[in-house]
Amino acid sequence: MEREKFSSRLGFLLISAGCAIGLGNVWRFPYITGKYGGAAFVLVYLFFLVIMGLPIMAMEFAVGRASQKSCASSFKILEPKGSYWHINGYVGMLGNYLLMMFYTTIGGWMLSYFVKMVRGEFEGLDAQGVSDAFNGMLSQPGPMIFWMILVVVFSFGVCSMGLQKGVERVNKFMMTCLLLIMAVLAVRSCLLDGAAEGLAFYLKPDFGKMMESGFGEVVFAAMGQAFFTLSLGIGALAIFGSYIGKDRSLMGESINVAVLDTMVAFMAGLIIFPACSAFGINPGEGPGLIFVTLPNVFNHMAGGRVWGSLFFIFMTFAALTTIIAVFENILSFAKDLWGWSRKKATLVNIVLIIVLSLPAVFGYNLLSFIQPLGDGSTILDLEDFIVSNNILPLGSLVYLLFCVNRYGWGWDNFIREADTGNGIKFPKWARGYVTYLLPLIVLYIFVQGYIAKFF
Repeated sequence: MEREKFSSRLGFLLISAGCAIGLGNVWRFPYITGKYGGAAFVLVYLFFLVIMGLPIMAMEFAVGRASQKSCASSFKILEPKGSYWHINGYVGMLGNYLLMMFYTTIGGWMLSYFVKMVRGEFEGLDAQGVSDAFNGMLSQPGPMIFWMILVVVFSFGVCSMGLQKGVERVNKFMMTCLLLIMAVLAVRSCLLDGAAEGLAFYLKPDFGKMMESGFGEVVFAAMGQAFFTLSLGIGALAIFGSYIGKDRSLMGESINVAVLDTMVAFMAGLIIFPACSAFGINPGEGPGLIFVTLPNVFNHMAGGRVWGSLFFIFMTFAALTTIIAVFENILSFAKDLWGWSRKKATLVNIVLIIVLSLPAVFGYNLLSFIQPLGDGSTILDLEDFIVSNNILPLGSLVYLLFCVNRYGWGWDNFIREADTGNGIKFPKWARGYVTYLLPLIVLYIFVQGYIAKFF
């Protein structure tokens, strides 16, 4: 069967960016930037995005394009006979399923909050009332299951229509809407009374403020954000490499995707920091900023119901673009391994993902007594830890070593694939860096993640 292709290069860029652009950009990036000193932290983050994220993204794209398969089969096609690199394909498959076991629940939260905001359910509530509304949502498994199922069925429904008519067309629409809504929200936020202080914090580097958190902690946080924001290591991007032609170099395409990803994260900061400054809120509060603090901000803002609705539909689109992209990868596993049709793979995986997502939902209510990472932790926290702190860094390390090691695919094969087509090529000095230094950086992130979590 002939491999499906995108109808346009723009489709590839928007879908790949949609996969990378997720809640890590619009949820984690603003609060971690607030926690570690604002503009100075952003500069450190961008530095590591360039030296770490771009090479590994190009490697994922290259493995996908050369093999014309998903991560389920790509290593087996490209590896030397008798080697075992293909084992990572199964780890990558596990990572995709694990990611969707909790990401669909959070996507359901976003969709639920959009509906609540449209209906005006937060109007008239004080800060405690908004907090109680969030905790009330978590305590009720029924509504959470409903919103999770809606997200799963919609996203797989998009994938069932095919690569061009479904995934590409819907993602183009959602990405366009996401960027337009973000622009409108950013302008509105920057025009609030008292927004100037937040803008200065976000745009004017103050390395002294950054150093208050400790140099080592800031560097690790910047590395981690640059690394995790692109969804590297589980083959989620490799599948889109298998769908593109040979007319463009892969480093050039990686830069384009990273620019789109960074632009969305940057615009999220332009929405949140001025608003936090205008209403005297700490932007480094953590995940509660989205579901507890910002609804309070919208309550005190003129036209807050409209602005809040726009904010949560933008958050919903950010979640859905990632979910649809990863679901496309999951469908490709069944197609590559067992030759299933897209329809059969869709129907089986709808049921499978819904069932696998239930523990994350129940972890806040029926199974709240299970606290795997210590007091107050949930099953969702464990699933997130397995993916973010283990499968992503170790999977990226495997992709990296596979592409540079003569016992894997090898540098010559990789660079021939990556540099095929028009656009930016890998610089000649990059071989030494990605072969010897970059693996140590990735390994450092993995080890430091455990130290930060448990020590």
